Amino acid sequence: MSQFKIIFTGPVGAGKTTAIHSISDVPPVKTDAVASDMAKDRKAATTVAMDYGVMNLAEGEKIHLYGTPGQERFDFMWDILTVGGIGLILLLDNTRADPFKDMRFFLDSFSHFIADTNVAIGVTQMDLSSKPTIDDYHRQLLGMEMKPPVFAVDARVKNDMSLLVQSLIFSLDPGLEDE
Repeated sequence: MSQFKIIFTGPVGAGKTTAIHSISDVPPVKTDAVASDMAKDRKAATTVAMDYGVMNLAEGEKIHLYGTPGQERFDFMWDILTVGGIGLILLLDNTRADPFKDMRFFLDSFSHFIADTNVAIGVTQMDLSSKPTIDDYHRQLLGMEMKPPVFAVDARVKNDMSLLVQSLIFSLDPGLEDE
C-alpha cells in the first residue's frame, strides 16, 4: 500500500483548512486558535500548527493532506510539514490586495521544496473578484519561468480540490494519465 503526502499552503483565508475538509475521507484534524493579529480582520480563527486529512485512493493507497499555517510567524512549521512531501498545492485568495505578491512570496518561501517536487495553484474567491484572471496568473508565472497548473477553484467543492490534487500528481508523473 502506497502512501503519499501533499502540502497545502497559502495566505490566511485562502481556503487551506476548507480545502482539506472538503476532500478528506476522514474527519480532518484542525489546530485553529482565535485570531489575535492581522488575521482577525479576515476571520475569527486561524491555523496555528497544521490541518490534516486523508484521501483514500484505489487499492488502499492514501494521500495524506497537510495544511500549513498561513501566517509567516508560523513559518517554522512549513519546513517541518514539507518533509517527505511529494508536492505543493498553493491556494491564493483573489480578493486580497495583491495576490501576485502572495504568490511570489509563497513560491519563493517553498522554492527548495518545489524544486524537488512540483506545485499546482488554485485561485479562490474568483466569484467575489474576477480580477486578476487566470490568464494574468499564467503571465506572472511565465515571467518567473514557471508553468504550473493554475485553476480557479472553490475550496468548499470536493471536485475542484480533487482536480487540483490530480493536476499536481499528473505534473509529477505525466505518464500516469496513460495508465
